[in-house]
Parts: sequence; C-alpha cells; structure tokens
Amino acid sequence: MKKYFIWVTFFVFFFGCSPSEQELFDEGIKLMESSQYQKSIEYFDRVIQKNPENTSAFNAKGVALFQQGNFDEAIKAFTSSIELDPTSYKPFFNRGNAYLEKKSYKEALLDYNMANGLDAKQGDVYYNRGLALLGLEEYEDAIFDFDVVLQDNPNLPLAQFNKAKAQLGNNDPVGAIGSLNNTVKLDNRNGAAYYLLGVTQMSAFGQKEDGCANLKLALNLGFSEAKSWIEDFCQD
Repeated sequence: MKKYFIWVTFFVFFFGCSPSEQELFDEGIKLMESSQYQKSIEYFDRVIQKNPENTSAFNAKGVALFQQGNFDEAIKAFTSSIELDPTSYKPFFNRGNAYLEKKSYKEALLDYNMANGLDAKQGDVYYNRGLALLGLEEYEDAIFDFDVVLQDNPNLPLAQFNKAKAQLGNNDPVGAIGSLNNTVKLDNRNGAAYYLLGVTQMSAFGQKEDGCANLKLALNLGFSEAKSWIEDFCQD
C-alpha cells in the first residue's frame, strides 16, 4: 500500500497559439491523470523551458517519470524541485518513494524524515517510512510508524500486515499473531498474511492444526511458498 502524491487540476484552457506557463502545466497534469505519462513530461518540459524555476513542474515531471518506472530520472527531477523550494514536503516524499522502489532504504528514510519534519500530519509519510525502516530492519521504529497510521485508521490491512512483519523481526510473535489476525479479518484474500500466520502459529506456538489450515488457505489463494510447509508438516 504504497501512496504517491499527484496534483489534480481540472480546468485547462488554451488561448491563441502560445499557451501560458500555467496552461501548459495544467495540460501536463491532465495528461498524467489519464496515464499519458510521456506526453505529460513533454508539457512539463515546456513549462520548465519557460520558467526554469517552476518547482511544481519539476515535481510533477518526477511523478510522471516515477509512474513510468524511470526512478533514477524521477529522483533527478524531484531533486531539482527540492533545490528550488526546500520548504515543501511533497518532493521529499516523492523522492523517498523513488528511493524506496530502488530499495535504497537509507536514502528513502532521510527523505521521509525531511517530509515528516515539514508536515507531520501526512499519514502516507509515516506508512512509507515504516516500509523503509522495515527494509533497514529497524523494527521498533517501523512499528511506531505503522501504529501512527493505525491509530488514525485501524482498518488498513497492509498496515496491519507490515506491522506484523516488524513485530516478528522484533521477536514479538504474540503481537504479530494479533496483527496478522487483524489483517486477514480485513482482507481475506491476502495469501501472504495467511502464510505468515500459519508459519508463526506452527513455529512459535506449536499450533499445527490452525497453522496447517492457514497454510492451506494461503496456497489456495495462490501463495505458492506455502506448499513446501504443507508437504513437510501437514501431511496426515
């Protein structure tokens, strides 16, 4: 459940042969919202040609590049936006997301910390920072961030699931079982959660019957890693 910030602008008007900087930007946003990412980049580049200090155009270009999976170029665009305006949390958050996709967890964490310092009310920052901390095996801090998200909305299955993974990393199988049970109650199609629940029940608590039942659910939902556990431990 990774979330990415994209501006949405609804009204685009063109007058004459030479659209204004704002009109070009608005058209780029419109194209990006319809998943025409390459065309939107062309419009953002035209904005930048008119005004090389348009921080919003660099940030929006970065988002379009991100959506194309071009994370390195996206990072460059977000960096340009940050250099022009280091007071907005948005390009820091977006650049952190690009680093997260590259599994550059330390760099992502630094950007999420900056974003959080600029706007501590953004729940998406806490969630994605939790993912970066999980990647860095900083489990207690990851649990803290997921708890912040869940305090605001306890009905987010992926936040429950990732909290469970952090709890297991932090040697808290009891807490992890609770979070995993919450996960599957909220999303009964999450095969990975059933798998982790079954493995934890069997390995940490010796609950073979319940564990095998959850492993079989995981396999039925297409989580193939459950097969070897079932073959090794759940045969009658």
